[in-house]
Amino acid sequence: MLRWVRSVELLRGTRKRVYTRFMKTDCYCTSMRAATRRITALYDAALEPAGINVAQYGLLRRLSDAGPVSIQQLAVASELERSTVARNVRVLEKGGLVSLAAGAVDRRATVVHLSERGAEALAVAKPHWASAQLRVEERLGGDVAVALRMTLQAV
Repeated sequence: MLRWVRSVELLRGTRKRVYTRFMKTDCYCTSMRAATRRITALYDAALEPAGINVAQYGLLRRLSDAGPVSIQQLAVASELERSTVARNVRVLEKGGLVSLAAGAVDRRATVVHLSERGAEALAVAKPHWASAQLRVEERLGGDVAVALRMTLQAV
């Protein structure tokens, strides 16, 4: 059984509840989802000074690495549903972090460009992301963290 303790202020006035103890279960999926929520909260809090969350950071990094890409290409590269990426890209666009344009070859395809403001947010976020990485590694221990990453990438 889970017990709520407090709400944590996150980005833009949203609040998220934090667990005081962890769910005991034999279900891999349930355990993975609970762990994902806890780790996401850790990264989101770390990235708060940059004004973005970890999902936005991931998309901005992919755009920075790949250059302008269609929403579909970004979805494939991020291993996310196209509709999820489209929704998240619209939020990034409203924040001025990306710009959208019609594709040169297929005018129906929306191409996402990293804006100057997006590149700046990414630069501010990078050391905070690295700090969150270190915190996870410290909590797990170096060897366990590497083994976990390898296991997750094998799934």
